[in-house]
Amino acid sequence: MRLVLPRLYVILDSALLTIPVQDCAQELADAGVRLLQYRDKTGPSRDLLHSSRSLASLLTPQGITFIVNDRADVAVLAGASGVHVGQDDLEVEQARALVGKERWVGVSTHNVEQFRAAAATSADYIAVGPVFATTSKANPDPVIGTEFLRRVRDLSDKPIVAIGGITLENAASVIQAGADCVAVISDILRAPNRGRRARQYLETLGAANRTTTV
Repeated sequence: MRLVLPRLYVILDSALLTIPVQDCAQELADAGVRLLQYRDKTGPSRDLLHSSRSLASLLTPQGITFIVNDRADVAVLAGASGVHVGQDDLEVEQARALVGKERWVGVSTHNVEQFRAAAATSADYIAVGPVFATTSKANPDPVIGTEFLRRVRDLSDKPIVAIGGITLENAASVIQAGADCVAVISDILRAPNRGRRARQYLETLGAANRTTTV
């Protein structure tokens, strides 16, 4: 059975959080977000595990899928729903060997070759980006644009998550180009009212129709 992702995937980037991550996560959960990832690129492993374990215990009972960025080992120890790996992290099958079949493994891709390779793995979903210019990464890959989504949509039936520079204004166009889900970081975490912003996304994405024709 094909995995069906929620339309909105919020990434809790520790570098952008202005309140405790648990408070932010609950605020978004209360707004209706059902897929969250925790990303901490700089903190000690001990802190990452502590935060991830706390988030898993908070979110899982609420039926929310919680993903840990990069660290398959932490995902398992924390009791998370899965792990998301990049091109410089563990390979998909290595991560799968650690987390098992019951947890999700997502993978980031930035070009057609990487997408094809990911499609041939056991990855549960494939992230592509940056779709638009982004400020959430220090050294982002080249912008791929929505045409890339149309190009790769026919290459795999795995769910596609679009990431990079997603805003409320362009989110619907990303779904229309073929993505199943959009991952948002800055436009929600930096909003004056994160919960309200998330609800706006959910409304906009819920009304967006996906098309797979060029």
